[in-house]
Amino acid sequence: MTATFVLDGTRIRTLEDFWQVLMDAFDGTGRLYFGRNLNAFADCLSGGPGHPEVDQYIVEWRDHAVSREHLGYPETVRQLELRLSKCHPTNRPAVSADLAAAREERGTTVFDWLIEIFQDRAPGALRLR
Repeated sequence: MTATFVLDGTRIRTLEDFWQVLMDAFDGTGRLYFGRNLNAFADCLSGGPGHPEVDQYIVEWRDHAVSREHLGYPETVRQLELRLSKCHPTNRPAVSADLAAAREERGTTVFDWLIEIFQDRAPGALRLR
């Protein structure tokens, strides 16, 4: 049997909100955990820490259009500024270039990053509603 986990897109205004909503959907008890970053999210979807305790699942992202708007360029700029402040000096040129593009509303957004990870690590598991 395939389990369905529902994300309430109206509760997702930041990437940090996404982590919380996802973990609430996967396991509301607080037992599951993953390091709230994009790499840990990819690992989670691939069976690593935080992965739902089921063999087959669907993630239904309701009101995803609301999330898409909130996880657009302003949130992308904020996330890239945070990344730039913490990244290794050798990564700064690439992050700075991504940040400059996001400030000009070019390139991928936080929403796009999440969708890409779903597609790469859990193909077919995401339904946008």
